[in-house]
Amino acid sequence: MQPKGFHRKLTAILSADVAGYSRLMQGDEAATVATLETYKQAFFDLIRQHRGRVVDSPGDNLLAEFASVVDAVQGTVAVQREFSAHNTELPENRRMRFHIGMNLCGTIEGRRSGPAIGRFRVMAMHCTSRI
Repeated sequence: MQPKGFHRKLTAILSADVAGYSRLMQGDEAATVATLETYKQAFFDLIRQHRGRVVDSPGDNLLAEFASVVDAVQGTVAVQREFSAHNTELPENRRMRFHIGMNLCGTIEGRRSGPAIGRFRVMAMHCTSRI
């Protein structure tokens, strides 16, 4: 039996973070933040173009969902190609590379509210298999 107010679905999840982020920040914080913002915008655009949705993007992390595994894989390949091209314009020690993982997960979506946290969307994931 499904709890009221919740919706279950199968979702392709993409998770990414910057490899060596602390080293990049230690070397040049302003340049790292500027590069990260450029790369995140490219991530957002490419995810949208491949029918995905960014769920969260704190710091150097990004979490996105896709209804289709094919869209998730094609979007990730597009991201890798785009970032490879961007990285050729940067000195070797300033290049930003991402760890990117994908999972096919059963998700539960719903709404939760409370006096301290207000109303927000909750997405709980149980990863059932790996792509």
